[in-house]
Amino acid sequence: MGDRIKRTLFTLTRLYHNQAGNTLAMVAAAVLPLMGLIGGGVDMSRIYLTKARLQQACDAGALAGRKTMGGGAWAANNNQALNAATGMFDANFRPGSYGSGTVMRSFNESAGKVTGTASVPLPMAIMRIFGIASKTIEVACDAEMRLPNTDVMFVLDVTGSMGSPIPGDTEDKIVGLQRAVRCFYEIVARLDTIATCDGGAPSGGTSTETQIRFGFVPYDTNVNVGKLLPSNWFVDNATYQSREIVAVYGRPVSFVDGSKKDWPDINWSNKSATTASEAECQNSYTIPAEITQVKSGAAMSLGKNESNGGIQGHGNWEATQTWQDVQREFVSWKSGNNNCKYRTKSRDFTRTYTFQWVNYTDGDAQMFRAWYYHPVTFDIRALKNGDGWAEPASLTTATGNSFVNKTFTWDGCIEERQTVRASSYMPIPYGALDLDVNTPPGFSDSSRWAPALGQLIYQRKADYNNNSVRSTNEITTFTNFSTGSYACTTPASRLKSWPDASAFDSYVDSLTPGSNTYHDIGMLWGARLMSPTGLFAADNATTARGGEIQRHMIFMTDGEACTSVGNYQAYGIAWYDRRQTDPNTEPTDGCSTTGTLTQQVNARTQAICAAVKNMPNTTLWVVWFGTANTTIENMLKTCASTDRFFSARSSSALQTTFRNIANQISQLRLTS
Repeated sequence: MGDRIKRTLFTLTRLYHNQAGNTLAMVAAAVLPLMGLIGGGVDMSRIYLTKARLQQACDAGALAGRKTMGGGAWAANNNQALNAATGMFDANFRPGSYGSGTVMRSFNESAGKVTGTASVPLPMAIMRIFGIASKTIEVACDAEMRLPNTDVMFVLDVTGSMGSPIPGDTEDKIVGLQRAVRCFYEIVARLDTIATCDGGAPSGGTSTETQIRFGFVPYDTNVNVGKLLPSNWFVDNATYQSREIVAVYGRPVSFVDGSKKDWPDINWSNKSATTASEAECQNSYTIPAEITQVKSGAAMSLGKNESNGGIQGHGNWEATQTWQDVQREFVSWKSGNNNCKYRTKSRDFTRTYTFQWVNYTDGDAQMFRAWYYHPVTFDIRALKNGDGWAEPASLTTATGNSFVNKTFTWDGCIEERQTVRASSYMPIPYGALDLDVNTPPGFSDSSRWAPALGQLIYQRKADYNNNSVRSTNEITTFTNFSTGSYACTTPASRLKSWPDASAFDSYVDSLTPGSNTYHDIGMLWGARLMSPTGLFAADNATTARGGEIQRHMIFMTDGEACTSVGNYQAYGIAWYDRRQTDPNTEPTDGCSTTGTLTQQVNARTQAICAAVKNMPNTTLWVVWFGTANTTIENMLKTCASTDRFFSARSSSALQTTFRNIANQISQLRLTS
């Protein structure tokens, strides 16, 4: 018994120390863990591949949907954007990819951002033996049109031609422009205006992390920018082509019968004469009176004038002059007593008589007030209030008809500072401060602006077509000449955020057609208001957080430069002031390239175009709105940044053009 136990213990001891048979047991024990590791690796690889492909498909779908949506609405055009998103997803993730099941995908939009989700079940190849039959893979994606910090300056032609339609259109061009600008705003600002735009209504606005600003410079003959500037950038005294009261001494009127009457007391309502026939009766009124012995004199404070006619003279008042009879008309005659009758008539009936100014030698002269038409310097400080402007910014001058004071309010248009005359302004000549985009005024008046005061302007002529009074000569007369051709546009707006679409709508509504086309003044002030190194560098150089700004000027016009030497514009009245043209040569006007004044406008415009394109991070977009015009379109192509010129032949084409520009300015990018 004891030996058996010993043998058993011996055998067990040998087995304990013998490892030859353990491998099989160990292999058998390791099979299941090995299967788990290998199977897990295979299935995990399929999971990662499937998820990566699913994510790519989701991203592609979100981008395609957002790009198709553009500046419009998500559901527009029968859900075109949604269909583009799902179609792009399906093209990038085929059914059954990597052995997957039925895929689920969904795309939506909110506040301009397209979001997507996708999921797909993936059956496990090996892990199912461990009870894991499948794995559901889920991804999310989004995409949005995200602008960088962006400034957009609209320089818009609002000249008179904008008040008519392009041939074939049913609406005036100004209406098409207003809609195009609103639709541009909808794309970039993501806010809904009153316009009906292609693509439907946007919503949600833009990210508060991005600065987006819009500015406006409407232009025609002038620009309305004055009240955007500090008043100390303006002169205190400015000279205008105007008039002032002077004194005239003269004797009472002497008629052929020897009687004398003061001018205000003459009764023209009923004059009689005897003649042999009606024809002779009418002719008897050819010269109702001879006016003699009148001469100019020294200054006075009071006096009289014949308000129904006019005495007009040059210099010393000693040349043959005219009397305008605007109130007498022959009425009838009676054969019985051969009586001629005359009555008062409206001012559209005029007879003109000539007489001679002569010296007087006796003491029965009377004093009269008259107008002296010439350049007059006025103190305009009443418009100012510290560094700002008075409210209202009004001025009172002794220029009213009947020699009374006239009070008027400044509308905000300006006269430019010092300029020089040249045939080319590239580079901008020294001394041409008017074309200097960046330098603020200094201490000299030549570096400052003046308010454009249209109600002070008198062009010393009764009829602009009358060349005899269109000269530069100064004139003394009793006549009230007109204030001439003057228009002031809608006030410009500095770059600012427009978070309220209704305020944007109201401003665009204020754009109205005006006068002639002076491209240079519009381009100039668009450049000044957006320059990062100029008058408003503190606001324009960077964002409030110090971020970089992308700048865009959108310059739109419907016509070539078109000038008139009689327009009161930013350089005065070209006929009299001749600041842009040779002072010793009569300036000429016209459209396109005709006339010395128009040529100046074109040359200055090209110089300012170059200055805009040289600004940091700035693109100059130029849009021609009208029928084909090779001359002006070639000029505008030269003005624009490379490949940034567009032609729009209709209002609908203009909206499409502005939409394309807005979409190019916006940058499509993934946000997750």
